[in-house]
Amino acid sequence: KAVAAAIAVGLAAACGAIAMGMAIGKSAEGISRQPEAEGKIRTTLMLGLVFIETAIIYALVIAILIIFVL
Repeated sequence: KAVAAAIAVGLAAACGAIAMGMAIGKSAEGISRQPEAEGKIRTTLMLGLVFIETAIIYALVIAILIIFVL
């Protein structure tokens, strides 16, 4: 059970970190191309980062359930 939980959290964290890095890179590129749209790009970026982080937290909750419930 511990190995399955570790794989779940590790995979979610790694994929989440890659997704966050790509999102931040693309938003920086978008802001550099259109500085007048900075506010909209930043708002969309923050919302997207929150959704990615929420998915990682859900994976942590599932891993905790695997360890303690199953």
